[in-house]
Order: sequence, then C-alpha cells, then structure tokens
Amino acid sequence: MVMTKPKLEGITRYADMLTAMGTEPRLRIMRLLLSAHPDGMVVGEVGAELGISPSTLSHHLEKLKHEDLVKVRRDGTYLWYSANTQALQDLVGFLYAECCTRNNAIEPQRIVCCK
Repeated sequence: MVMTKPKLEGITRYADMLTAMGTEPRLRIMRLLLSAHPDGMVVGEVGAELGISPSTLSHHLEKLKHEDLVKVRRDGTYLWYSANTQALQDLVGFLYAECCTRNNAIEPQRIVCCK
C-alpha cells in the first residue's frame, strides 16, 4: 500500500487539533467525553466531574469545538457535548500513517492501548 503525503492544509488542521488538546484540562475533557461516547455529557456534568468552573470549562469547550474535536447539541435548556470520533479517527490515522506505515518507526502491533 502506497501512502501519499498529506497536503499542507491537512497538516495544519492536525497541528491545530493537537494544539487544542495540548493543555491538561482539554485533554481531560476529551478523555471524559470519549468515555461517555456516543451519548456525550451535559456541560454541567463535565464541569462537576472534572472540577472545572463553568466559565473556564466554556472556554476550553469552545477551543475544542472550534477545532471540530467536540460536537454540541441542544436538548431543551441543556447543552450536550460529545467527542467527534470521526475527527479523532482522522488525526490518529494521520499519526499512524506517519509512524507505522511510511517508515515503520513503530511496529503497528505495538500500538494496542493507552493506560
């Protein structure tokens, strides 16, 4: 299988996604939303679970939403947030292609889980 190099726009998108997740609170938010997949969580539950104030949480969620890493849906007066698994799949696929198929820097079978 021949892999083509991603276009500059794709690389920029992935760099922006990684930057958005590059803070401890946002990475914790992403992990929590992934654990609640596919239903997601009400914004208040996210804040309570992670101990993040509403204004700070709003800031972090907006950054993640801006990079298409989370989706939001309104249900009455509630905002439900969920991880955008397609965007994450694209990001992981990009990283996997670079490290595991193009030059075999990491053996694919060694990537099984994270603790």
